[in-house]
Amino acid sequence: MDKLREDALEIVRRAIDAVLPEAAVREALGRGELAARLRETGRGRVILAAIGKAAWRMAQAASEALGDRLAGGVLITKYGHSLGEMRGIKAFEAGHPVPDENAVRGTEALLRRVRGLSPEDTVLFLVSGGGSALFELPAEGVTLKDLADVTGQLLACGADIVEVNAVRKHLSAVKGGRFAKLCAPARVLTVALSDVLGDRLDSIASGPACPDASTSEDALRVVEKYGLALHPRLTEALKRETPKKLDNATAVAAGSVASLCAAAGRAAAALGYTPLLLTSTLSCTAREAGAFLAAIAREVRASGRPIASPCVVIAGGETVVHVTGKGRGGRNQELALSACRGIRGLRDVVVVSVGSDGTDGPTDAAGGIVDGTTAEALGARGMDVEAVLRDNDAWTALKAVDSLVITGPTGTNVNDVSFALMG
Repeated sequence: MDKLREDALEIVRRAIDAVLPEAAVREALGRGELAARLRETGRGRVILAAIGKAAWRMAQAASEALGDRLAGGVLITKYGHSLGEMRGIKAFEAGHPVPDENAVRGTEALLRRVRGLSPEDTVLFLVSGGGSALFELPAEGVTLKDLADVTGQLLACGADIVEVNAVRKHLSAVKGGRFAKLCAPARVLTVALSDVLGDRLDSIASGPACPDASTSEDALRVVEKYGLALHPRLTEALKRETPKKLDNATAVAAGSVASLCAAAGRAAAALGYTPLLLTSTLSCTAREAGAFLAAIAREVRASGRPIASPCVVIAGGETVVHVTGKGRGGRNQELALSACRGIRGLRDVVVVSVGSDGTDGPTDAAGGIVDGTTAEALGARGMDVEAVLRDNDAWTALKAVDSLVITGPTGTNVNDVSFALMG
């Protein structure tokens, strides 16, 4: 079993290495529509703005690619994700997944940097997952406390990312295309590292420089659907519509969870396992996803279907967690813990789930790794898996049996990859 675990963690490492943001930025700036538009800027200034968990690494790649053409800028990333000083770039670290005062300070600094630009100037906007929390300025009549409260409610109720962002866009002064409006008359060229299923540009980091496909009615429906408790002034703010057309903005998606899954498959094949990709658009509760992967593993063991071992069955995407307890954890840890029930007693089976950014929920883990002995090991420590899941305390349980996956911040964020590896 130790060899299988080692192989599983090696697959994780190689998959994440394959989707680090530098290559995506260099590709976008080197060719294609965005590169052509950047060449059209002539002698105008290029100001860099980078937001999200991968902001530092994306900014570093852009700085190297553009050299003296870059006239400085601002980046905002999650605590612990800035990797040092960068010439001409002011870095801010802030809270995630709930915005804090440092997010507002960083956003205000970025807005000051892009104020007063000319039509000849360009804002190179580098966007990655986590940007919704890290790039924030409350709309008129909305406070940071309001945003933190609403974000907390949305995350706890199990709303998907499109629903979450539909609400956040309409309570923000910079989301849903409003940032591009504030940059006008300068052009905004966006390179987005996608952590959204389907790579919807207006949903990645809540689309600060993209025409918004969500409407006020959409946002209000989410509030009603989940029974969110909102002050009347927030309901009024939700009624103010976001921009549906932007004449000064161009955006491209670079890198995605599909790339992450493909890289995991290649890594597994190199280690001697036949890969099978089930989906790169996984969207359900973490517990359901864990139970499903475990069911696939049981079927492979019983019948050799849908693929014979040694093999790896891969699913990428973004699950959700319904918060019912007060424990510590994240969606990937909860997925892994849920899976351990279904693979209990199976030999040569490992289930892994990790976030590509290296942080799963408000914890120090990227995710979890379990095998056929995990449930029994937890029971020996007096931990009932079902009770732990009810308390959303996967971190504590997995830590107790040395089943956390710890990578540290990776510098990228293209959603999650989960797989069952069978020897």
